[in-house]
Amino acid sequence: MEEYTPESQEEKTQQLKRWFQDNLRIIVSVVIVVAIAGGIYSYSNRGASITTTTDSKSEQENKATDEQLPVEISKPAEQAKTNDKAVETKVSTPASSQETESSFVETAGKGGSLTTLARQATANYLEKNPDSALTKEHKIYIEDYLRKNVAHSGRIHTGTSVEFSKDLVQKAISQSKNLNDKQLKNLQKYSARVSNL
Repeated sequence: MEEYTPESQEEKTQQLKRWFQDNLRIIVSVVIVVAIAGGIYSYSNRGASITTTTDSKSEQENKATDEQLPVEISKPAEQAKTNDKAVETKVSTPASSQETESSFVETAGKGGSLTTLARQATANYLEKNPDSALTKEHKIYIEDYLRKNVAHSGRIHTGTSVEFSKDLVQKAISQSKNLNDKQLKNLQKYSARVSNL
């Protein structure tokens, strides 16, 4: 058994210092790689959890140009009207869409909201009637316009169907083309948060 001596302890300390100095580059490289990987993981989880499309400031600016156009929905009329918040959670159950002669009937999947249904109606309309002049900011305005101007009762649950008339979508598109540069710039902060436009 070894006996503790100050010299042997000092030698071990010196060896440890030498090893650390010899391997300093490797240690620093490993720490940097771990930090970058942790940052990427954190960023990817943050971006996937919640996507916001608009807030009350944008709603107030857009109210001046909005007009009320009622559209039918398939939920019971006895439910009280609510103002749907513009926070969209990631939809995990597929939603469905049907086109009639005069409208798009969008059915909510799990986690769907009135905003996601308006986004689906906009995408379906633009798929059949492409308009290259529309930017992501215009599309944010259009879906917000549809969300505000569709008549609906109660909350949106899985299976809720909302009918968006093609005339309402056309009106939203024409209204979006009247936005000035300041309004479009304001909408950039919301369009940056939405990846599927």
